[in-house]
Amino acid sequence: MRREVRFSGFGGQGIILSAVILGRAAALYDNKYAVQTQVYGPEARGGASMSAVVIDDEPILFPKVTRPDIYVIMSQQGFEKYGVDAPEHAVMLVDSDLVHSRPAACTCIEIPATTEAKKTLGRVIVANIVMLGAVVTATGVVSTAAIEKAVLDSVPKGTEELNIKALQRGFALGEEKKA
Repeated sequence: MRREVRFSGFGGQGIILSAVILGRAAALYDNKYAVQTQVYGPEARGGASMSAVVIDDEPILFPKVTRPDIYVIMSQQGFEKYGVDAPEHAVMLVDSDLVHSRPAACTCIEIPATTEAKKTLGRVIVANIVMLGAVVTATGVVSTAAIEKAVLDSVPKGTEELNIKALQRGFALGEEKKA
């Protein structure tokens, strides 16, 4: 089954890394096919950025996300540029402290990723990993085992424990919101 995931936020939040990790989880550890693309402006840090992943059980013949069914929005600017027209069939996870608007048509799940990263883990830099954990448990797009392995493969050496704690916090938040 084809899943199209669009991540957006501002440069410096790890939006592109999130999509890379999700694609890695699907392709390397869940035996699926995955293609990742990205867009960011010349302002890189602070400007709107977007990254997308197509995940499928079959070979991917068209690599572009044309009809996302999962949105991960981590900034107001990212919502306005990439999420405002989300279709009814989609599920949108928003960082509830940074995104003030909500979609008109689709299901919206509020995840306080930045607050959790800052208060619970003491490092705002892992907010994207908190959000990745929530995406996985709220949508089932990849397995929790696959995303754990992909996170460990992708984060800088010496930060593995912090990132796994962030991922597990995200798992818990996603489960709470799913129920």
